[in-house]
Amino acid sequence: MSVLKVALADDEPLARSRLSRLLKEAGCEVLAELPDGLALLEWLKTAPPLDALFLDIQMPGATGLEVVAEIPVPLPVVFVTAYSEHAVRAFDIAAIDYILKPIAADRLERSLARLREGRVPRRSGGELQQLLPGNTRFPVKAGEGVVFLDLRKTTHFEVEEEVVYAVAQGQRHRTTWTSLAEVESAFPAAGLLRIQRHLLLRPEAVLGLKPLEGGRASVRVAEGQDLEVSRSATPRLKEMLGL
Repeated sequence: MSVLKVALADDEPLARSRLSRLLKEAGCEVLAELPDGLALLEWLKTAPPLDALFLDIQMPGATGLEVVAEIPVPLPVVFVTAYSEHAVRAFDIAAIDYILKPIAADRLERSLARLREGRVPRRSGGELQQLLPGNTRFPVKAGEGVVFLDLRKTTHFEVEEEVVYAVAQGQRHRTTWTSLAEVESAFPAAGLLRIQRHLLLRPEAVLGLKPLEGGRASVRVAEGQDLEVSRSATPRLKEMLGL
């Protein structure tokens, strides 16, 4: 079995670390783990030969699609991100590999098999841009109007008295939703997890986890901000985090 030389870029440390670990366990040589698209583009200027790139789509500075558009010599690209089933089908139809987060080892192995067999094509940025899924922004109230937050910048959602708040950068923002079920319906493929009756967590925002008594856990989502996970939700969260 040939050893694939790969590089990856993801702005979320937990997701980046998990992908790197899974790639190494699958026998790949990970030459670089970059925190965003701009860092990857800079690294590629002097990078050794690569077999493939593993890219998140939405990253600050330069998205995965923008990275592909800037690469002088196109490389096989595998996108690793969280979008709807419709988007997954679009990528499959275009013969571009796509892995939905949280990553499953067996799904990653199928992608690597395609790479080893040369079945992941080299596509231009223009072609990829045509397949970009719909955005993940949602409105929150601001005075008499609204502003838009990106789901990727949101750590979790809280509901109080039929009002749902989105928490981003430690601050609460009132949304237009009245239940957590509405949030789940709005982002069915985002991997959101109900960790308490009133809390909906985005697992990729987790910075750390600490076991508690009774099979519960505490997760850190921002500096000085910890959330308690119920006993029933803790096993599923650990599985999603690869623990």
